[in-house]
Amino acid sequence: MRKIPYKIHLTEDELPKHWLNLKAVMKDKPEPFLHPGSLKPLGVDELSAVFCKELVEQELNTSDKYIEIPEEVRNFYKMYRPSPLVRAYCLEKTLDTPAEIYYKFEGTNTSGSHKLNSSAAQVYYAKKQGLTKLTTETGAGQWGTALAMACAYFGLDLTVYMVKISAEQKPYRKAVIETYGGKIIPSPSDTTKVGRKILLENPGTGGSLGCAISEAIEVALESDNCRYVLGSVLDHVLLHQSVIGLETKLACDKYDIKPDMVIGCIGGGSNFGGLIAPFVEEKLNGKSDVRIIGIEPASCPSMTRGRFAYDFGDTGQTTPLMKMYTLGSGFIPSSDHAGGLRFHGMSPIVSKLYDDGYLEARSVVQTKVFEAATLFSRSEGILPAPESAHAIYGAIDEAIKCKETGEKKTIVFGLTGTGYFDMTAYMSYNNGEMTDYIPTDEDLEKGFASLPKVAVK
Repeated sequence: MRKIPYKIHLTEDELPKHWLNLKAVMKDKPEPFLHPGSLKPLGVDELSAVFCKELVEQELNTSDKYIEIPEEVRNFYKMYRPSPLVRAYCLEKTLDTPAEIYYKFEGTNTSGSHKLNSSAAQVYYAKKQGLTKLTTETGAGQWGTALAMACAYFGLDLTVYMVKISAEQKPYRKAVIETYGGKIIPSPSDTTKVGRKILLENPGTGGSLGCAISEAIEVALESDNCRYVLGSVLDHVLLHQSVIGLETKLACDKYDIKPDMVIGCIGGGSNFGGLIAPFVEEKLNGKSDVRIIGIEPASCPSMTRGRFAYDFGDTGQTTPLMKMYTLGSGFIPSSDHAGGLRFHGMSPIVSKLYDDGYLEARSVVQTKVFEAATLFSRSEGILPAPESAHAIYGAIDEAIKCKETGEKKTIVFGLTGTGYFDMTAYMSYNNGEMTDYIPTDEDLEKGFASLPKVAVK
C-alpha cells in the first residue's frame, strides 16, 4: 500500500522552467478583445498603451504551448516555491470520509497568497521595459500586497486603488502594502474623474473591483512612464499562475496520485485557471475525465447566473470588450468578506472552457463558506482566506458525498492563501453577525442592462 507523506515537497530543481499557455492547447479559442468603438479586434499597439508590451504579447499568444519563465523571475520564485501539496489526513479523519483530500498551499509567502506568482513576472517585465511607475486595483488586498512586494524588489513606484469596503475591513493588509512602499487609495475616490462619477451615482458605495480598475487605468493613462497591471482575469495572468498547476501535476505524478476532481475558488479566474491548466490539457486531449469544479460566492455569481457576452472589465467602461461570463459591468456586488471574488466578470479562458462544457461551477453563501473554513482550520491548523474557503467548501461537500455513497474519490483543491488579515470577517462569523446576500433576478437585470450592445457572432 502506498504511503503518501503529509506534505509533498518538490525540490528547487523541479521548479517549472516554463509556464503553460492554455490557449495554445484549447481547440476552440476564446474570442478576441474588441475595441468598444469600432468593435474590431485589438492588437499589440492598442493594448500597449495600457499594459507592458511583453505582457500584451503573452496576452495575444495562442500558439506557443510553453513560455519560458525568465531567470530573474525564477530566482524570485525560489524564495517561496515550489509550494507544498498537502495530504489533508486530519480533515479526512474529521469528516470520516473514504475520500483522499489534497490541497496545494499557496500561502507560504509574506503576501499570503498565490498572487506573488504573477506580480513578480509583471513587475519584472515593466522594469525590463524601463517603466518607473505602476498602478493597480486590489480587492481583499492579496494582489496589492504581492505587487507592493514585487515593486520593492525590482525598484518601481506603485499606487494601489483598494476596494473601499476592503480597506475599511482590513487595515492591517493596508499597512503591509504601505510598509512595502505602495500608496493606497480607497476606491471609489475623488482622485479620478471616473471615481467622482461613481460616487455621484452610487453615494455610500463600498466599491468593487470594477470601480478600482477604472480608477487605476485612468491614472496609468495620464501618468508618465507608467502602466496598469491586473491581478486576475487576463490571459497572461492565468499563464503566470500555471506554475501552481504544473507543480501540482508533478507532485501527483511523483506519488501516482490520480485526481478524480480538481476544485478551486473563482472570482476573476487566475488562481483557478492556473491550478487546472495541466489537468484541462489532459482533458482536452482525451487523456483524463477529471471533474474540474469552480466555487464562487452567491453574492457575485458571474458563472452560475451570469451571461456569456462581450462586456467591459471595469465599472467605468474604459477597458476593451471581453467575451466572458458576466453580470454586467454596472453590477456592484454586496460587501461580503471574500473581497477578492467580488468581480462582475470571469476570465475569458475560464468562461470559454465552462461554456464548452469542460468545467463545472457552483455558488455558495458566505456563512457556509466560513463554516467550512472553521472546520478546516480546526482540523488542518491553517486559517484560510475567505476566498480560499470557497474551494474548501467544495472539497468538503464532495468528501461528504463520498462518505454517503462509500466511494473513494481523490480530491485536489487549491488553498490560495491565508486569512490572518481577515479577522474582522472571522469575528463577524464567530459573533453570529454575518449575513448572507443573494441578488434577486431583478438585481441581476440591472447589471445586465449595462451590457454593451455588440452585434458580433
